[in-house]
Amino acid sequence: MEALGRPIAVVVTTEFLHEAEVQRAALGMPDLVPVVIEHPLSTLSEPEIDARAGQAAAGAAGVWLGR
Repeated sequence: MEALGRPIAVVVTTEFLHEAEVQRAALGMPDLVPVVIEHPLSTLSEPEIDARAGQAAAGAAGVWLGR
């Protein structure tokens, strides 16, 4: 999508940030900035998941708007 001029946002938790950076380098996408939210997700309550989704949405909007 980025190659087509459409910005993308990759959302990862803090636990998987290193892996995201390795993949970014392997794919030759040094400008891809991951949106990082706190880990974990699987053990959270619904309100906590909603809060993480808010973090992800805000971070994604920042990426899409070039902030």
